[in-house]
Amino acid sequence: MSIDPNERVTLGRTTVPVTRLGFGAAPIGGLYRPVEDADAVVTVERAWDLGIRYYDVAPLYGYGNAERRLGMALAGKPRDAFTVSTKVGRLLVPVDAITPAMDRDRQAFNGQDDAFYQGVPPVRPVFDYSGDAIRRSVEDSLERTGLGRLDILYIHDPDSHMEAALRETWPALERLRSEGTVGAIGLGMNSADALTWFCRRTDPDALLVAGRYTILDQSALAELLPLCLEKTISVVIGGVMNSGLLVDPKPGATFDYAPADAAILARAEHLRDVCARHGVSLRAAAVQFVFAHPTVASVVAGVRSVAHLDEYPELMAAPIPAALWADLRAEGLIDPAAPVPA
Repeated sequence: MSIDPNERVTLGRTTVPVTRLGFGAAPIGGLYRPVEDADAVVTVERAWDLGIRYYDVAPLYGYGNAERRLGMALAGKPRDAFTVSTKVGRLLVPVDAITPAMDRDRQAFNGQDDAFYQGVPPVRPVFDYSGDAIRRSVEDSLERTGLGRLDILYIHDPDSHMEAALRETWPALERLRSEGTVGAIGLGMNSADALTWFCRRTDPDALLVAGRYTILDQSALAELLPLCLEKTISVVIGGVMNSGLLVDPKPGATFDYAPADAAILARAEHLRDVCARHGVSLRAAAVQFVFAHPTVASVVAGVRSVAHLDEYPELMAAPIPAALWADLRAEGLIDPAAPVPA
C-alpha cells in the first residue's frame, strides 16, 4: 500500500485540510539538544519543498522556540496553502514570576520537561486550563508565530486536569471555533483511556494520538478508534516511531521518552526481525500500518534533520508484501482486530 504524502484530507466534519504527512515541530524547538534558528528554518523549508502542508507545534516545544521558528520559516508562504495546529493548556511564564504552587503542579506531571528542551528562553510552561488562559495562549501563539491565524487547537496533555479541561477549556475552544478564530478543535495526548473519556463527553473534530496507535502499541484500538469512527473524529498520529524505539531497536533506545524496558525492547526487536525476513524496514512497516485504519488522517513526523525528513515519503511508498502482515498477526505482534494495509 503506497500512501501519497501530499494527499489532502479534511478533519472530521470540518473543511480544515491536512496532508497525509505532517511536520512535527518539537525537535526544532531544541528537543534533547539545541537547534539554531537557521537550521530549523532549513528543515521546515525542506518540508515545504516535499509538499508537506500541515505543521504541528505547541508552546511547550522549546518553550516558545518552536512556534517562533516555524513562523519564521512559513513567513511569506501563501497562508491559505498550509494548515497549522498548536496547543493550549500551558502558558509560558517568566522564570521569576513562577510561584511555588505553579512549579509543584508542573513538576508533578512531568518534571523532565526542563531537561528535554535545550537552549530555551527564560520562561517555563505552567498549566492553566481556564477560559481566560486559553484566549491568552492563542494570542501568545499568534504573536510568536506571526502567522495571522491558527487552524487547529488541541488541548495539550490535560491528564491531571481532566475536569478543568472539560468544564473550562472545552467551552472556550467551542467559542473560538464558533467565532471562526480556528477551524478545528480537539485534544493531543498520549493516553488512549483519557482521550476516550473526553470524547465520550464532547465532540472533537480531531485528536492527536501520540504513541498509542503504532505497530508496537495498539492500545487505542479497542475503544478510542471505534469511538472516533462512530463520531466522525479524525485521528492524527504522533510518535509513530514510539519516541525512537522503532527507528533502531537496541538497548538504550527510548520509548515514551525514557529508556525502553526489557519487555518492550524485546517486542520491538521481534517486530524488526519479522520485517527483516520479508526484506522490509521496520520504519516503513510502522508508517504504513497506521494508515490502514480509516480514522487516521495524517502522521506527524517529528524530525530535526533534512535527511530524516526525506526518508518519510520513501517509507510511505515502500512495497510491503501481504505476507508480512499475516506473519505479524500469527506471531502475536499486531492485534487481530487491527486493519492492515492492502
